[in-house]
Amino acid sequence: MDTRLMELLVCPVCKGPLEHDRDAHELICKADRLAYPIREGIPVMLESEARPLDAPAPAPTDAGAA
Repeated sequence: MDTRLMELLVCPVCKGPLEHDRDAHELICKADRLAYPIREGIPVMLESEARPLDAPAPAPTDAGAA
């Protein structure tokens, strides 16, 4: 994910900073304990799509593998 884009993105709930978890393909808000998915390189910044950090992470997919 582009570093400049990461500098602009904030949590849609609290407007706080996000951390990029490259392995899980998620953006993490530690304040709200939410993980926003990154699908096909696009962050999904909807609270309804966020995973609580207490819930198990989804299994990584090999969408780009052929």
